[in-house]
Amino acid sequence: MKLLFQKLLKRFGKTYVIDDNIPNSFILSVLLKRFFMIFRGVLFYRKAVFLGKSVNLKNKKNIFLEKHVTIENNVIIDGFCEEKLEIGTNSKIGAYSEVSCSGHFSKYGKGFVLGNNSGVGKFAFFGAAGGIEIGNNVIMGEYVSFHSQNHNFLAKDKLIKDQGVTSKGITLGNNIWVGAKCTFLDGSSIGDNSVVAAGALVKDIFPNNVLVAGVPAKIIKKI
Repeated sequence: MKLLFQKLLKRFGKTYVIDDNIPNSFILSVLLKRFFMIFRGVLFYRKAVFLGKSVNLKNKKNIFLEKHVTIENNVIIDGFCEEKLEIGTNSKIGAYSEVSCSGHFSKYGKGFVLGNNSGVGKFAFFGAAGGIEIGNNVIMGEYVSFHSQNHNFLAKDKLIKDQGVTSKGITLGNNIWVGAKCTFLDGSSIGDNSVVAAGALVKDIFPNNVLVAGVPAKIIKKI
């Protein structure tokens, strides 16, 4: 069983070795789950993607899922945006997550791109009205959130809700580890080969090869 599963992992581009302590019963349960997920993907999306239960793809014609993408249970993806919404090969959106491109009638969203071999844990939120672009081989923990627009608030004669918004977008490079419960604000950017410590509030632009942490996030050291 382990040998078969190891071969399947290699075929899907996974390079790790299965722990000898993993029981065959656990492997079988995963294989059964994946079988039903890819059955849903072929049935509802007409493509070899893994779809969990109660996945809601809005404006599906503008959502482009590459091969072997995994969308886990109860995920909402809003494809109402100016640009294509793309999720790359072998990438994953964790259960109970949401990609929201157009959250208000006053602004049609820009879009969302997740590169190849990237993934995010459960309960993530991507507010992509101003555009979010995430590179390849990016791993993210649970409860991360992205907010790619800001509310204007300086006009004293208007309510904040009536002052409109600004949108610069959010970008993450390649080969990045984002810890659980990180928050990214509009205009923020993380360079390649970097780490964002759990719980960080990211609002600035950071170069390649750094570890950032804190509220607000600052460079702790170079990698």
